[in-house]
Amino acid sequence: MAGKREKPEDIVLKLRQVEVLQGQGKSVSEAVRQIGVTIQTYYRWRKEFGGMSRDQLKRLKELETENQRLKRVVADLSLDKMILTEAARGNF
Repeated sequence: MAGKREKPEDIVLKLRQVEVLQGQGKSVSEAVRQIGVTIQTYYRWRKEFGGMSRDQLKRLKELETENQRLKRVVADLSLDKMILTEAARGNF
């Protein structure tokens, strides 16, 4: 059964909450339980988003979107090149 998906912005906020709770003297397991996730989820999030600010997260999302667009462009151009080379050989 799948749980709800958290937005990356919410994940960064929850990671900050855990840091604050740990600063107040709570253990990791208590802090994680208080924000409503499992310890596994917390460590996975920390591995992926640890130390990021909201601005950095926004920039990361922009770069990922641009990267996807550029990959599509390269794929289209590669296909066009293959078609043109075959047509130039006379295999059409």
